[in-house]
Amino acid sequence: MRHDDRPHDVADSGGEAHAESTFAALAAPLVDEALSQSASIHADASPESLHQLRVALRRLRSLWWAYGPLLDRQENARQRALYRFLADAAGKTRDWDILLELLASKTNETSEPGEEGALRAAPACLREARERALAASRETLINADIRNVLHGALASTSKELNSAPERHALQKFAAKRVRAAEKSLRKRMDKASRAKPADYDALHDVRKAGKKVRYLIELFGPVLDDVGHDHTLKRLKKLQQCFGELNDVTASIALLRENTGLFADEAEARAALALLKERRKARRREAVQLLRET
Repeated sequence: MRHDDRPHDVADSGGEAHAESTFAALAAPLVDEALSQSASIHADASPESLHQLRVALRRLRSLWWAYGPLLDRQENARQRALYRFLADAAGKTRDWDILLELLASKTNETSEPGEEGALRAAPACLREARERALAASRETLINADIRNVLHGALASTSKELNSAPERHALQKFAAKRVRAAEKSLRKRMDKASRAKPADYDALHDVRKAGKKVRYLIELFGPVLDDVGHDHTLKRLKKLQQCFGELNDVTASIALLRENTGLFADEAEARAALALLKERRKARRREAVQLLRET
């Protein structure tokens, strides 16, 4: 199935573009990117291909969120849940990659005497677990029939929008949805600024809300007339980088705790956890500082 992914609907020079008729032009490139990365994973599941698949699926989820007011609520929720499920399938392997990268990039600054040798061996004993996770990710994506699922979602949603009796001006619609996402981000930032030190979920919520705003600005960019969005994008990318590093360490700690039995002895597990906890403290300080400056 081929979709017209030319950008003429997004920045229509002749007449006013409508949100309904623009949807396919916005969604099709994201579907193509997700399918391309999915094919790469089957051939050679590099950390980058896994990451890019998750990004494409998250962008699709954000786009379906943006169009939520124009779609059947239950069907929209089902589609967004599906994209999350597929992203999580790829994410299980990606989480192992992040853990291995963090342990491989250890420094002597956080290692007690005798720990360095244990940490040196840790990545090797976890690689098999990563390969098992990869096999499970591949199986899930194959069984999900991702190509037909994504093309089907694009076709059915486009049909629903194009058959709707009402039309919405794209520029006003896009601006309204971006504002809604920005409002949600501000609420989460305010909550996180008052959160307790151990409340990593509040900081994670800021990261997720920030990504949604960023994705929508990038998707609707050609029709957004607010010049301040360029500055917002730069700020969001900085926030996403900082909070992403914190989330990586936090997720790695959880993953390691669930799999301490993979280590040869308890000393190895304790050394690895100690390393990651120290890094989490540092990353949290950076995230909180950035939150106060933003």
